[in-house]
Amino acid sequence: MGANVIKRIEHIGSTAIPNIWAKNIVDILLEVGRIEDLARVRDLLVKNGWLVMSESPNRISLNKGYTEQGFAEKVFHLHLRMKGDHNEIYFRDYLCQHPDIAQAYQELKLSLWKQFEHNRDAYTDAKTNFINHYVSEAKSSNF
Repeated sequence: MGANVIKRIEHIGSTAIPNIWAKNIVDILLEVGRIEDLARVRDLLVKNGWLVMSESPNRISLNKGYTEQGFAEKVFHLHLRMKGDHNEIYFRDYLCQHPDIAQAYQELKLSLWKQFEHNRDAYTDAKTNFINHYVSEAKSSNF
């Protein structure tokens, strides 16, 4: 990729939060500094077996580990973003520092899991208000 393309790489998502239930999926946040680098990184990842899940002008979501038979043993979601677009880091760090909120998040996830087992987008949408609330808390407390 060349020097200075990747500005940040972080382990995010539930597997990055101690002592809560998580699906066997590792979420990775990768930030780049220039808009043209989004496509360059995406193309390299696709050449190496990653699948594009969604794409917008400033964000690309990719995955690896889905098969026609379901999940592989290892499943990864890669969130490709522009530098500074990382609310997930605020959320992760807040939950790591507030185990009671992390447990509430776990309870929410478990309550939604079966309801939306076959609808990933609806599952994600149902968690959005909770996540946004604590991202705002983290940002306002200069966390």
